[in-house]
Amino acid sequence: MARTAPPRPTDAELAILRVLWERGPSTVRQVHEALAGSRSTGYTTTLKLLQIMMEKGLVTRDGSARSHVYAAAESSERTRRQIVADVIQRAFGGSAASLVLHALSTHRTSPEELAAIRELLDTHWKTRK
Repeated sequence: MARTAPPRPTDAELAILRVLWERGPSTVRQVHEALAGSRSTGYTTTLKLLQIMMEKGLVTRDGSARSHVYAAAESSERTRRQIVADVIQRAFGGSAASLVLHALSTHRTSPEELAAIRELLDTHWKTRK
């Protein structure tokens, strides 16, 4: 049976997932402290968000220790792919080219980023031949 993708995370959920991807499995207190620099969110709000994320399948929870430890259910790469695929479908009518053209026309791109894009396109083109 095919594995279904978890729902698209909200901005607040994505901030928590970034903490979990960077730090690895963490307690509510550790996640809350990591977010304190960028968000003014209370501990109970962080706890509630993690509980909701658990129900949605975005995180897993290990309750074997006194403090529950949460971990991202999916890798950052898989989550990014799901978000991009959703944006391509919903905002660009399924056209990855439209997404790329729009992104390049509205966002300043460094020479290093352009070189990486060219390399990716060259690799993609060679595999299609």
